[in-house]
Amino acid sequence: MRYDGARLTGLSDAKTVGRRPAFDGPFFTISMLLLAAGVVMVLSASYPRAWYDPAHVTGGNAVYYFVRQLVFALLGVGAMLLASRLPMAFYRRIAFPFLFGTVFLLMLVPVIGVKANGSRRWLGIGGLTLQPSELAKLAVILSFAVLICRFRGRMRSFRWGILPFAGILGVLVGLLVLEPHFSASVILLAIGAVMLFLGGVRLGWFAGAFGAAGAGLAVLLTFFPYASSRVNTWRDPFSDTSDRGYQIVQSLYTIGSGGLSGLGLGGSRQKFLYLPEEHNDFIFSVVCEELGFIGAALILCLFALLILRGFWIAFHCRGRFSFLVVAGITSLLAIQVFLNVAVVTNLVPCTGISLPLFSYGGTALLIQLFELGIVLSASRDIPEH
Repeated sequence: MRYDGARLTGLSDAKTVGRRPAFDGPFFTISMLLLAAGVVMVLSASYPRAWYDPAHVTGGNAVYYFVRQLVFALLGVGAMLLASRLPMAFYRRIAFPFLFGTVFLLMLVPVIGVKANGSRRWLGIGGLTLQPSELAKLAVILSFAVLICRFRGRMRSFRWGILPFAGILGVLVGLLVLEPHFSASVILLAIGAVMLFLGGVRLGWFAGAFGAAGAGLAVLLTFFPYASSRVNTWRDPFSDTSDRGYQIVQSLYTIGSGGLSGLGLGGSRQKFLYLPEEHNDFIFSVVCEELGFIGAALILCLFALLILRGFWIAFHCRGRFSFLVVAGITSLLAIQVFLNVAVVTNLVPCTGISLPLFSYGGTALLIQLFELGIVLSASRDIPEH
């Protein structure tokens, strides 16, 4: 199934001459369903905190977070449709300027960034904030895709298949550690590994990378108390339920209280200032409490369908660059969904990973929808079946 805006508006075929073919309808439809569900859940999860206003941000406006998220959702859909109209050759041309711009923004964060919860991860732009780490994820995908296409016959060598990519990751991860933003660093390394695997790098290099990652983790746990405390809390969150284990314990209570069918939309009790970050990183816990196991499973099924459709588009792309970019964006989506759900269920140590299309955050939502628009752009080049 394909979506053609010209047909919906009743334009004649003569007026569509010169336009790009229609993009993939199922991918667009599933994306919009998830976006709509996400905006509704932001409203449900955020209004107690917005009304009570403990951080003195909302002025007691109960729909403060919802209105902002809705505005960015609408802007994001516009960005998505714009991205879908731009040819893939455009993204290939801007890959390295985009990477250099992202590095510059990341360099500014430790200097003039906005500080919150002990970290500097955002740049203030007027009344808005921008998180350059979100840009870094797309920068890695685009730049790696260009290099893989350029070094296609030499990707199995260390000089061409490892060094340039390791250099890019080293710079970006190094800047993220300065914030510190370890969760974004992990995601960046994971998506970099996926891109190199798709590019045909020797599997032996991955064994070495895992060994280096293990050594890096040991250093992290030894010299960064912030990281080691997270691991200790993950192993036994109920040992300190009033401090370090409070957030994950409240998340588990939230999920468990939903049962099979949930308390009903808007019926969450834990969102009344018991569960921290209830409209952000831990919004899936509220989904489980209000919609129950059945509703949460349906949301995850929609994500699974979107990811599967994304890979379907990737494997049907006519160009290698398009394949790599679409597979990279889809893998990024899959990684973030898995890690967010794993965090709120205490499957992995607690860290700040948002749920795509659901968690509150305007610029992050814009970037995510723009990335989905790139997938739609690539789908326009797939022949009709």
